[in-house]
Amino acid sequence: MHKVVLFRLVLLIVVSAVPTIAAAGDLFPRPKQLEAAVEFWTRVYTEVDTRGGFIHDSERLDIVYETVPDMPSDAARRRHVDAAVARYRQILGRLGGGARQGLSSEELRVRELFPDGTSNTEFRAAAERLRFQLGQSDRFLAGLIRSGIWRDYIQGVLAANGVPAELVALPHVESSFDPTAYSKAGAAGLWQFTRSTGVRYLQIDHVIDERRDPFLSTDAAARLLRDNYEVLGHWPLALTAYNHGLGGMRRAVSELGTTDMGEIAERYQGRTFGFASRNFYPAFLAAVDIDGNPEKYFGPVRLNGASGTIVTALPDYMTVQTLSRTTGIEVSRLRELNPALTAIVWNGDKYVPRGFPLRLPGSVVTGDPAVMLASIPAAERFAAQRPDVEHRVTSGETLSHIASRYRVSVAALVEINGLRSSHMIRAGQLLKLPFASADQVPAVLADAGVSPVGQAVAVRGAEPAAAQTLVAAVDEAGPPEIVLAAAALGGEGPAALAIGPIDDAEPALDYERSLDSNALASHQADLAADPSNYSVADGAIAVQPLETLGHYADWLEIRTQRLRDLNRLTYKQNVRLGQSLELDFSRVPPDEFERRRLAFHRQLQESFFSSHRIEDVEDHVILRGESLWVLAQRTYNVPVWLLRQYNPDLDLDRVAPGTIVKFPRLMPIT
Repeated sequence: MHKVVLFRLVLLIVVSAVPTIAAAGDLFPRPKQLEAAVEFWTRVYTEVDTRGGFIHDSERLDIVYETVPDMPSDAARRRHVDAAVARYRQILGRLGGGARQGLSSEELRVRELFPDGTSNTEFRAAAERLRFQLGQSDRFLAGLIRSGIWRDYIQGVLAANGVPAELVALPHVESSFDPTAYSKAGAAGLWQFTRSTGVRYLQIDHVIDERRDPFLSTDAAARLLRDNYEVLGHWPLALTAYNHGLGGMRRAVSELGTTDMGEIAERYQGRTFGFASRNFYPAFLAAVDIDGNPEKYFGPVRLNGASGTIVTALPDYMTVQTLSRTTGIEVSRLRELNPALTAIVWNGDKYVPRGFPLRLPGSVVTGDPAVMLASIPAAERFAAQRPDVEHRVTSGETLSHIASRYRVSVAALVEINGLRSSHMIRAGQLLKLPFASADQVPAVLADAGVSPVGQAVAVRGAEPAAAQTLVAAVDEAGPPEIVLAAAALGGEGPAALAIGPIDDAEPALDYERSLDSNALASHQADLAADPSNYSVADGAIAVQPLETLGHYADWLEIRTQRLRDLNRLTYKQNVRLGQSLELDFSRVPPDEFERRRLAFHRQLQESFFSSHRIEDVEDHVILRGESLWVLAQRTYNVPVWLLRQYNPDLDLDRVAPGTIVKFPRLMPIT
């Protein structure tokens, strides 16, 4: 008995010591293989601004062919770069053809950028590796100055989560400390969260997008980095996983048998481990150096002061106009301080939600803000949000067509629906429309020329009076694809009016990986927080939670029996978690299969995190007689796929007493 108690005490000491590990040793080593890359990114961040840049070798960053001077316009720079790249390609082609004598001065200069003895093959390869990198010195300096607003807060949050202090420099790489930054890949905010990763820690919907709030997103970034470290055990890997994804970094470690980031950057050939991911760690190291000694690169620098704001939770739903009048703060200033609220709130179509942490300038607000909000008349407080109006996409419809039909902008539809692109919609998908209430629906339908009669009507979850109000709201008008989802009018709980049948939509089977060619950051892998391996290796995969032979057959466009035959499975035999399966790619190539598989899991996870959020992670020491499945389902209420993600190297069917299992602590989103 004493041995058991002692064992638990030792475990407790080890677990409680984890947060302090960030203070010990050199947590961010600088391998020799990365020296040239660190120097290159130091030059990018300090020598040339966004009117110029560097033409360089995309793999050997010590080879910089030319510093592009400041140009009067983007078009002028593009013409200059295109001409220069063509010229260097010709020179490298000549060197690759064996020319060593009678070289021009320019050809000699290029030749001398390479070591003696460089082969013809290497010169020819270099001709295909020409790349232009936009300078960033003006952005870095502006971000450095802005960083003072949030620096103290960020450092406090990192320390509280056991995350190394050096990571205060990460937003330099991600966004130049610009909370309004938004990438082509759909990443947003100071820490550039994608939606699929951000929903684990943040509320992201058409009313609130907490990725845009520097304070809330800082809390989430610290937890994501900490979770990455818990899985990978090395901060360079945890940091790179922030960009490339946990699954990708686990694959790199497994394939190369090393955790050395220099070796991985030099040797790993993962299909999605491209320029951005390969250079993420050295760019961060450069940012740490500059952030720690800005005067060396920019001269005297004065950072902005801390935000000096206070936060109060709203007791009810309210309009921004009410809040502005009550606090005496202009709407524009409130919007600046509360960027998590989306445009649909600021234009008055939605209320500021109850419980929202409203940020106010401390220099203006005197006394307790809760008392001030309590003085708002009851007529200006609301118990529920204004209802959503939605459109179901039909085959052949485009977002521009839908926007035109409802007389709204494409940009508004993209924003309130969290779309990755104006082109990424599918038949059957529900799109939220930027209207304030059900009362606007008849006018919208009439304006759109819609007047069919006799459609099937189904009202779910509403009081009778609410149902009558909703039915009257649309009268007898409305095509089958229109769906009104509204709060019960005059009743309790949600109500939904559906005109016509509502079929389950097919999941999206594609996703964007677009990346600005001049930006290193502003990119985060889909499901970056998911350590699961969704890749194909040598024609086979490892089975992940919730996957079935039917899923694989659908994604491969083949019969399920074909997969049974390939893997010698009987008709009633199920696949097991972690089992290796051979697949048939005769109709669908591996990369398309991976995209479909990833889309399935992204949709599943985003759906789950639309009603749950990860608040913390708890270490549970398994006691004799305890069942992992009972703990997951009854004690922690965690689905198996999420439990596996937090324990990727654990055999969940064979957990011995004394094993530490990580359980994410979930909070329901109301």
